[in-house]
Amino acid sequence: MAADKVRAMITGATGMVGEGVLHECLEHPDVEQVLAITRKPCGVSHPKLKEIILSDFMKLSAEQVEWRQYNACFFCLGVSSVGMKEEEYRRITYDVTMHAARLMSGHNPEMVFCYVTGMGTDSTEQGRSMWARVKGRTENELLRLPFRAAYMFRPGYIHPTEGLSYTHSWYRALSWMYPGLRRLFPGHVNTLKEVGLAMIHAAQTGYPARILEPSDIRKLANGEG
Repeated sequence: MAADKVRAMITGATGMVGEGVLHECLEHPDVEQVLAITRKPCGVSHPKLKEIILSDFMKLSAEQVEWRQYNACFFCLGVSSVGMKEEEYRRITYDVTMHAARLMSGHNPEMVFCYVTGMGTDSTEQGRSMWARVKGRTENELLRLPFRAAYMFRPGYIHPTEGLSYTHSWYRALSWMYPGLRRLFPGHVNTLKEVGLAMIHAAQTGYPARILEPSDIRKLANGEG
């Protein structure tokens, strides 16, 4: 794929990962247009940025977006499974994601779709971990859709970008450990900046693997692969 200018849709921009990806897109010279589809205003004003405020993502429809204006989707919408029953977690994680992705692939199959999952996602869909099974099913279904390319991002610990608004408190609390984690467990750690840059580069030039572990994310962020 040629290193084209990126026109990206982003979901989850009022969460930690989505906000970080949005930040990298707005800062990057090769990203010329961003549409944030979000439940509430993301609190950012920028010439590149447009927003669609949508309280229920299952109501996203074909008429709301000029799909062919965009050549990438960075799907960062998600929730923690802690305290959730499988049915509710599946509705948010699988049903919402697939509803949006099917719309996108149906109206613009030339799009590159990047989806944030996590280390330990269960591609067999048979394991004991509920969240990993649901994420695995979501990944598998996304990879079957007729996008130009789809990439499953599986970061481990994500070091936050300083100065952003939606960093989880426990990530802030662990930030001091990052240099040691990076040195001792490089295959389990990424920065939020790396995640954002890797998505931009995936849309521009692609990557050999469709499932990206932390080391792949780091390589792609650095323009390798």
